[in-house]
Amino acid sequence: MGFLRRFRPKEPASPEVDPLQDMVIDKLRVGYLVDYDLQTWTVTAHHHYRFNDGRTAEEWELTAGRDKRYLERSVSDAIYWSFGKTVPFAALGDVREHIERHDDPPEQIVFEGTSYELQGSTGGYLRSEGSTEEQEMIMWELADETESRFLSLMQWSETEFSAATSETVEDYQFTHILPGTIE
Repeated sequence: MGFLRRFRPKEPASPEVDPLQDMVIDKLRVGYLVDYDLQTWTVTAHHHYRFNDGRTAEEWELTAGRDKRYLERSVSDAIYWSFGKTVPFAALGDVREHIERHDDPPEQIVFEGTSYELQGSTGGYLRSEGSTEEQEMIMWELADETESRFLSLMQWSETEFSAATSETVEDYQFTHILPGTIE
């Protein structure tokens, strides 16, 4: 039955979606489809970050098959886009122990052959779309020498950490934005 459902006509887009105004990358919604790097991605979640240093960011979780990535739009003095994925924190070596002993990660971390230098840290809050609850966090940002690849370390509690790698992208690289639905 699922196979035949693909050939059924799609229901028209909801009236609140303006095809001329809302089919741009910074207005992605859960369920939308977007192409990037010859692959179609589905928006499966949307998060908002508010940092203590005044920056804000939006993050869209994108999935394509088993692959899950994160598109981030960060706003400070300008708008920056990055595309990344989570990495196992344990793969970073003894970084967790270093943070627990010194309250900060090492100044330099080498991961998958790339050397990342600590750029700074800030506290902040994460809120998922549709929720009023915010989760407090500390984030450390590390960058490679070209400042086009990044390693982000997040501490969510005394013992809960996460990490992600990302690279700079441009909004025009994301094309064919279409409204869709999550089944």
